[in-house]
Formats: sequence, structure tokens, C-alpha cells
Amino acid sequence: MNNQPIGIFDSGVGGLTVASAVMEVMPREEIIYFGDTARVPYGTKSAETVTRFSRQIIRFLLSKNVKVIIAACNTVSAVSLKQLRKDFDIPIFGVVEPGVDSALAATKNNKVGIIGTAATIKSGAYENIMHEKNGNIEVFSQACPLFVPLAEEGWEDTLVSKLTAEKYLEPLVEKGIDSLVLGCTHYPLLYNCIKSVAGENIELVNPAKATAQCVYDYLISKNELNEEDKIKEHKFYVSDMTDKLDIICKKTLKNDFPLEKIDIERY
Repeated sequence: MNNQPIGIFDSGVGGLTVASAVMEVMPREEIIYFGDTARVPYGTKSAETVTRFSRQIIRFLLSKNVKVIIAACNTVSAVSLKQLRKDFDIPIFGVVEPGVDSALAATKNNKVGIIGTAATIKSGAYENIMHEKNGNIEVFSQACPLFVPLAEEGWEDTLVSKLTAEKYLEPLVEKGIDSLVLGCTHYPLLYNCIKSVAGENIELVNPAKATAQCVYDYLISKNELNEEDKIKEHKFYVSDMTDKLDIICKKTLKNDFPLEKIDIERY
């Protein structure tokens, strides 16, 4: 058994969807979460910048004595994960491959859509792994850069969000996809909006739970799952406080966890 916490980080609040899945799959694990709300979004930044930001965050999480780290950010997972695994001697999990596995399990006609940040889509990470695992798959990708700021603002149920979703998703729907990967951890915050545009015939794939399951399987294999039956003291840190932050956290986590602002540039 290992009662050290699990570290999770994201460019902002989107990774809370992964934190929520971890709480569901591993209710006895404690979580240290960091959201880089001062520097969101990552999807419009260079790979070098994303990697530099990620190194700072990982150093912060290591200072909290975490046992594994989840890069709950598709952009980080797509463009920086390989380098980060070389840089740090701790298991680091991404969200791309679990998302691929979930999409391949969901599709019936081998036509899969991917939506993500510009950096994630440009990297081709989802397409490359999908084609490695299924040579018959057809993948159609669409960058949706406005979804992250809409999610961060808490505008998930507005006309602006619906019109934006219609603009982004129309080309994918026309391709006849039957599954759509939410290739950014912010996008589940817009789930109802995206679903209303995609329609009932397209299954939305959220990699969060599959990612949590991967971490669970790893901890079981290493005999490092926390089995202590006590109240969990989850900690949530951000690089900047915003007006909507508390509301989004409470909605995503179904609980009112306090947030602490830290200076991430120190790490």
C-alpha cells in the first residue's frame, strides 16, 4: 500500500473532469490538483512553452510528495509527454492513449471524429495512435480553440457556445462519424452543448474515466493503491483566481473544495 497522493495537472479547470473520474474510480486516493489558470489556454502555445510550463508544475507536484502524476491536458499529453517522462523519475500518465482506446471500443463504422486544441490537432497524436491500433480507422479532426475559454467562463449553456459548436462540428457530422473524442479535458464541461449539436447517433467519448482506470490498473499492479479508510484531504491549487472558478469547481466535483493560489514561476 502507498498512501501518497496522486498529482493531477491541467492548463486550467478542465482537468477537474479527470480529478472527478479519479475520485470515482479510486475513492480512497487523495488528490493534489494544479490548474494553470493564469496561463490558460495551452493549445495556442508552442510545444517548447507547454513543456516548460509542465516542468514547473511537475516540480511543484513533486514537492507535495505525489506517487504518480496525471497530465490531465490533451495538449501536454500530445506534445510534451515523451520529454517529460525522460525528465522526471516518476510515472506520468497522459490522456491521449486512453481516449484512443475508448474511441476504438465505441465506433461501429470505423469513422471517428477528434476535437481538441490547435496544438493537439496539429500534433496528430490521436490519429497516429489510432492508425497504429486499427489500420482501417478513418479519423477526422477539428481544432476548436474557442471551447476552452467558453468552458473557463462557465458559458456552457449559452447561445454563443451552441453557435460555436455548430460551426466546429458540422464538417465532422457530414463525414458520417459515429463517435467523437472530446480531445481536451475542458470539453466535457460543454458536454450537453456538444451533444445537442452532434446528435443522438454520435457517441461522445470522454477519456477521463479511461485515464483513471489506467492509473488504477497501474497502482494495483505495483501494490500502491491507497487502502486507508479515512476522510480524504484533497488539495486544489491554481496559478490565478477567477470569478467563475469556485462555481466550475463545485459543479464538476460535486463538492466545495477550497482553492489556493500559488506562484508557479517559483518552480
